[in-house]
Amino acid sequence: MNPSKIIGIILIVISLGLGYIGINKIADNTKEINLLGLKINASNESGKQQGYLYLGLGVILLVGGIYTVNKSK
Repeated sequence: MNPSKIIGIILIVISLGLGYIGINKIADNTKEINLLGLKINASNESGKQQGYLYLGLGVILLVGGIYTVNKSK
């Protein structure tokens, strides 16, 4: 197997992991409470930003991995 193909597959697997972590961070830091008709937003904005950064990095690695796998053919 070609070494660049292996690197591409590793990048794709890492990107999927980062995407999963990012989605969980966004979901964990977004909370809304409904108390007696009042909506209270208890979101952690810095945690959500971290989640978006993980998602962005995951997308970049995914594109790079796909490019590397296709380039090695």
